[in-house]
Amino acid sequence: MRASRLVSLLLLLQNRGRLTAEQLAEELEVSVRTVYRDVQALAAAGIPLYGEAGHEGGYRLVDGYRTRLTGLTADEAQAAFLAALPGAAADLGLGEALAGARLKLHAALPAEVREHAGRIQERFLLDAPGWYGDPDDTPHLAVVAAAVWARRAVVLRYRRWRAPEEIERRVEPYGLVLKAGRWYLVAGGPTGIRTYRVDRIVGLGGVEEEFAVPDGFDLGGYWAAYLADFRDRLHTGEALVRLTPEGARRLGVPRAGDGWTEARIPIESVDHAHGELLRLGADVVVLAPVELRDRIAGTVRALAAQYGPGSPVEGASDPGA
Repeated sequence: MRASRLVSLLLLLQNRGRLTAEQLAEELEVSVRTVYRDVQALAAAGIPLYGEAGHEGGYRLVDGYRTRLTGLTADEAQAAFLAALPGAAADLGLGEALAGARLKLHAALPAEVREHAGRIQERFLLDAPGWYGDPDDTPHLAVVAAAVWARRAVVLRYRRWRAPEEIERRVEPYGLVLKAGRWYLVAGGPTGIRTYRVDRIVGLGGVEEEFAVPDGFDLGGYWAAYLADFRDRLHTGEALVRLTPEGARRLGVPRAGDGWTEARIPIESVDHAHGELLRLGADVVVLAPVELRDRIAGTVRALAAQYGPGSPVEGASDPGA
């Protein structure tokens, strides 16, 4: 346990530069006194680090010192190789760089860890995009990524669903997010922080103005809050339904015994719920709202008329008809 912590402390100093004992203690989730002991242990082992007192003080490594990644455990190396998404890197123009980085990481690992990492590449493949759709056309992704990296504002022309359908807006690109194979730009602008689908950007112009990301902004935290808010706005209603065991399984509803289960489920709208619940066929009975129940009943009657006796399609599948 302590050996792993010492490696983590060393890598923190290597990657971030000067850090105080308090900052190291917070990162490692230990006491400041433990940090003092760990620093002494590293120094005794010949690691060239030193401490500076005062308000601007802290611990740092001697300039130019780097450690090889021999501190990686087998699980950490496997996770590093599993997390690599070649498609996403290629989209950003970093496919060759990713391949080179993985080769260097592979070469730096001890033999036994390298063997575990190799098995990951042989046995697992990450394919982020979803089914039933072609990949988004994102011709402006590379320019957007460059603006995010350089912290430079851009003027984008954007196509959206509501009127006016096309807008032009100066934004400050804070970060890019890849969600289910689709790229999203998180950017600040005249109306605050907004999220834009990169495939809906129809034009892009640079204004060459540098900007500073607001203090405290965290891309991961923003995205988590954005998704939570999206789900809250998405499911604004609910439906009361009865489900067979198979219907409960398909909707992810806890079953009440082996018979029918009554449950309340969130719905986006009557229109959306109508299509989604019809997919369950006879495994669901809608009890409320009445509007949704009537819509489904009407669709079932129309289907019965189309496929029942005397319907235009009766016997259509009979080769002898």
